[in-house]
Amino acid sequence: MTAVTANADAPVLLDLPPLDAARFAGIEDKVAALMRTRCDVVTTQGEALLPLEACIRSAVRPGSTALNIITGPYGETFGGWLRSCGAEVITISAPFTGAVSPEQVADALREHPEIDFVSLVHAEAATGNTNPVAEIGAVVREHGALLMLDAVASVGAEPLLTDEWGVDLCVIGGQKALAGPAGVSAVSVSARAWERIAANEQAPRRSYLSLLDWKERWIDAGRTALPHAPAQLEMLALEQAVDRIEKEGLDTVIARHRAAAAAVRAGVAVLGGPASYVIRDEHAAPAATTLRAPAGMDAREVVSAALAADGSVPVQAAAGALAAEMIRVNHYGRAADRAVVLAALVALAAGLRTLGVTVDEEAAAGAAGAAWDEAIAAA
Repeated sequence: MTAVTANADAPVLLDLPPLDAARFAGIEDKVAALMRTRCDVVTTQGEALLPLEACIRSAVRPGSTALNIITGPYGETFGGWLRSCGAEVITISAPFTGAVSPEQVADALREHPEIDFVSLVHAEAATGNTNPVAEIGAVVREHGALLMLDAVASVGAEPLLTDEWGVDLCVIGGQKALAGPAGVSAVSVSARAWERIAANEQAPRRSYLSLLDWKERWIDAGRTALPHAPAQLEMLALEQAVDRIEKEGLDTVIARHRAAAAAVRAGVAVLGGPASYVIRDEHAAPAATTLRAPAGMDAREVVSAALAADGSVPVQAAAGALAAEMIRVNHYGRAADRAVVLAALVALAAGLRTLGVTVDEEAAAGAAGAAWDEAIAAA
């Protein structure tokens, strides 16, 4: 066995020059353009749960009434944070097989006119569904509440029009459709949201969760001096991811993701065994497709068998309470690719076959390929 040694003369990432304020601000501007916003963007040095919690703890004060829309596990997490801020929480829970409707949101706002904050996940990669943010945003805007949107799994996979939809706090991460890093994230903050945060005596200060600290020390200071050492490698990786999206074309990237979802759903429909978990095509997230395991079978066994056939495919079992029934096919980022989707279906077919399920791999591949081509042609 040959030992591998590092070449002391080779350039390494640790030798990069420091990331200065101008470069950091330039990356933020690229992110803002991707999010279709002219509002302030705060780039947070951590995974997207950091700005999501920061948004809630900054904008929600004791005595607030919040509407929390749950279509997956992240919505459930938001509810806990809202309650810990002292808010009364009104909950809309939609089945994980679909989306919440604007009518449901409008009904809740009419019934509880005191609602001043609404939290919503755009797309839930964990459950494979996506919500109609444009329509929900219009309802929330008419009511006058702030709207916080988790767009981590949707940015780059489907349209995200932050300003046009009236989103006050919009959080993204780079690790899914952008095919970038997980260790850096961003939030856009509207003028209305800044006003609410500034008026909240409970908003975090001198804290990693403080949006106000970033505003005062970075944005209001003209973005000329960074308030602390940035996560340099992650920031450069985020910039590269956004640049790659721009080079390929955002519309093209979105078309790839939509084609991937259409292909998986079409292939599974004729494969035999599992079925699409999300019932309606328009409620299916472009970033990931979830499947219901065949009756009497454990999803984890199906996934294990599929990965035994091809360990490279982006197939996994769901987490938590859904682990035994839900199979997840991830097709975000570089996995939003025709060959990757077809390989995932082939691996699922092989795994199911070893478990005694009769499948039609050829029909599934044919249907998936046709659906991919049709989606790309229609884009």
